[in-house]
Amino acid sequence: MKNFDWTSFTQTIAIKAPLARLYDAWTTQTEIEKWFLEKAVFHDSHGKHIPAGKHVENGSTYEWSWHLWDDKAKGEFRELNGKDFIRFTFEKSIVEVKLREEKGYTFVELTQKDIPTDEQSKQYIRLGCASGWAFYLVNLKSVYEGGLDLRNRDTALKAMLNN
Repeated sequence: MKNFDWTSFTQTIAIKAPLARLYDAWTTQTEIEKWFLEKAVFHDSHGKHIPAGKHVENGSTYEWSWHLWDDKAKGEFRELNGKDFIRFTFEKSIVEVKLREEKGYTFVELTQKDIPTDEQSKQYIRLGCASGWAFYLVNLKSVYEGGLDLRNRDTALKAMLNN
């Protein structure tokens, strides 16, 4: 693993859904909870709560929680263009989501970068997040193409691939 890049990774998936709908999937509480989170709470740059159907904006903050996990993530949306680009802080790093239409699909390209290189970050952020994002991007595709949410919500089945 001598030449392995511990500081970033990129994953891409093609989804048969309108680009605007997938932008909403990342930037509104209502939509992000359909495929990624159990609960999302967004605040604008002044600390005011953003209602469920409204878009986050530059400087908005978030608190996210997942089904069957006690941990919460907090971060900030650093750059959004209202159409096809989103950048936010996540787990001591930066996540960028780029959307583009091509051949009847919307391509979702996710890059997580600026990952610290201490042993814990290598394991839990670089390797853990790459695995987690792979599942959640497939779930994004499933939800927006066919409506099937693949996430496990059964508390008797903890530590599964889909939670």
